[in-house]
Amino acid sequence: MSDNVLDELDEGRKLLGRTSTAERVAGILRSRIIEGGFQPGARLAEEEIGTALGISRNTLREAFRLLTHEQLLVHELNRGMFVRKLTVEDLEDLYRVRRLIECATLRQLSAPPYPQRAVQAMEEAVAAGRSAAHEHRWRDLGTANMHFHQGLVALAESPRTDEMMRGVLAELRLVFHVMENPRRFHEPYLPRNEQILRTLRSGDAPGAERLLAGYLDDSRRQLAEGYARQLG
Repeated sequence: MSDNVLDELDEGRKLLGRTSTAERVAGILRSRIIEGGFQPGARLAEEEIGTALGISRNTLREAFRLLTHEQLLVHELNRGMFVRKLTVEDLEDLYRVRRLIECATLRQLSAPPYPQRAVQAMEEAVAAGRSAAHEHRWRDLGTANMHFHQGLVALAESPRTDEMMRGVLAELRLVFHVMENPRRFHEPYLPRNEQILRTLRSGDAPGAERLLAGYLDDSRRQLAEGYARQLG
């Protein structure tokens, strides 16, 4: 496990405070997965992570159990806990769920103004994406793209949908690791995020939904091709 990941976990420790719970630990680990800090197939060392977060082994194991239930981790007998490797079937199902959540979110919108907090999150994600692309930080660009879609789903103002999307995006990050050229994969979607946001700002939610549907189809196809090459 890299020193950078352990440093990030040490930062997460500050968020736990005295009211540490397995759910909050799982949230920190989930965020590290979404941000690309853990690679598929990586073994999660209990002692290192527990020390970095300053938590008991029982609390960490409960967090692992929660993330296993979310299909982000898998336990291998006599070997320990590992970040899950997704299959092509997982990929296809993730995109079915994305269409159900994201397209439906835009479809149910009434006339503007739309929820400001969600729109602001989308704007901030686009700005973060521009900065990451300018500095050639391609993993960070992928994270910004994911935050854009999390903001889009927040337009529904549904805590349950927000939680569901967080799980989907965490699994999706595990899929992104198959792409041999992260720049070629992530960079073209930044202007498409901007286009969706502009269309939404204009009050054309149906137009934004059409753009999003094409976006998701293209992304799914690219990732499926990446998996085919990897398994080739």
